[in-house]
Amino acid sequence: MAAGEEEGSVAEPEQEPAQEPAAEEPRTFKDLGVTDVLCEACDQLGWKVPTKIQIEAIPVALQGRDVIGLAETGSGKTGAFALPILQALLETPQRLFALVLTPTRELAFQISEQFEALGSSIGVQSTVIVGGIDTMSQSLALAKKPHVIIATPGRLVDHLENTKGFNLRALKFLVMDEADRILNMDFETEVDKILKVIPRDRKTFLFSATMTKKVQKLQRAALKNPVKCAVSSKYQTVEKLQQYYIFIPSKFKDSYLVYILNELAGNSFMIFCSTCNNTQRTALLLRNLGFTAIPLHGQMSQNKRLGSLNKFKAKARSILLATDVASRGLDIPHVDVVINFDIPTHSKDYIHRVGRTARAGRSGKSITFVTQYDVELFQRIEHLIGKKLPAFPMQEEEVMMLTERVAEAQRLARMELREQGEKKRSRNDDDDTEEAIGVRNKVAGGKKKKRKA
Repeated sequence: MAAGEEEGSVAEPEQEPAQEPAAEEPRTFKDLGVTDVLCEACDQLGWKVPTKIQIEAIPVALQGRDVIGLAETGSGKTGAFALPILQALLETPQRLFALVLTPTRELAFQISEQFEALGSSIGVQSTVIVGGIDTMSQSLALAKKPHVIIATPGRLVDHLENTKGFNLRALKFLVMDEADRILNMDFETEVDKILKVIPRDRKTFLFSATMTKKVQKLQRAALKNPVKCAVSSKYQTVEKLQQYYIFIPSKFKDSYLVYILNELAGNSFMIFCSTCNNTQRTALLLRNLGFTAIPLHGQMSQNKRLGSLNKFKAKARSILLATDVASRGLDIPHVDVVINFDIPTHSKDYIHRVGRTARAGRSGKSITFVTQYDVELFQRIEHLIGKKLPAFPMQEEEVMMLTERVAEAQRLARMELREQGEKKRSRNDDDDTEEAIGVRNKVAGGKKKKRKA
């Protein structure tokens, strides 16, 4: 494909201008060419100094070029595309101006918050279009023609095909955030459909943590003469992240988790589990032991998921247990420790999980649990990040002292899980286990009395 080759060859030499500003080390957003009103908005958000990806991408984007941004998670990517879009919107105000595609619902809401915060003084309106939410209210929001739409590909295609009067024929900017993940989640056909119905004469920003073959294919299809802004060429974890592992017998996993939560008490934790069921079980187990734990997984309704996230963000809960649905893109400023309770089967997911801490220059810890069944997976992770991890210092006898209490909490958690499963079958309701079991029983008892009456 000649066009693809041409783009590839143009993209390489073009790297130089993208890196020139880095030589002068611009210290402020104003140095990058960001207009005063948006510089003030950055200031109010506490963004004092631009991040590496912002230094590379913003000047190029402001020149009107297509951008491929390769940067690890937590590097300030949203600002790198939001500021140029808002600046262009100031110059030529227009409805349905920009579309941001993201792989997950939570990430869509987060990007929307940043657009609203950055654009609050200039009256920018954005709408989130994702699954799990009533389509009718979304159609009404689209009818008001917001400036920016942040969407997951599936639900957006749904509206493009079924919502009367809605089209993106006037679109000026397209952003694909976490492009590698969008394609991994098999949204390829949806992305193709979207590319067919939006104008060719537009600016496109493609952001991805990794450059896969699929992303290269997408780059050729969607971008014109892109400038590549690569902050990390190889898989990296942030420098300020202290990474550890602990090697443990599988049957004592829960006890070791409780030991670490006690040892590092006072921190906020994000604990990753491999399945929705294990996330729910571990959340119940920890609650029974007096920890303020809250689950976040794909089987919860969208409102419950957002509720969990907001409670954790507001620091009303100090432990968030999540599946990989939450491992990418979510910016929760105060995660001190990431625990890989279940080791990720894909090594790249490790980088995204531990990227939830040590964000934007802060420090953080990650601890990965390695059982006798996980050795090979763990070696793959070490190989990918190019470093041998130290063992986290442990007092084995102290862990063993916890086993009785943990066994009792496990028993209660199993009962509660069973109870929730029965409730779900009878009422088809997904409880996010927020209330204590006793309260639920009282409510159930009250209902029975009313029925008798």
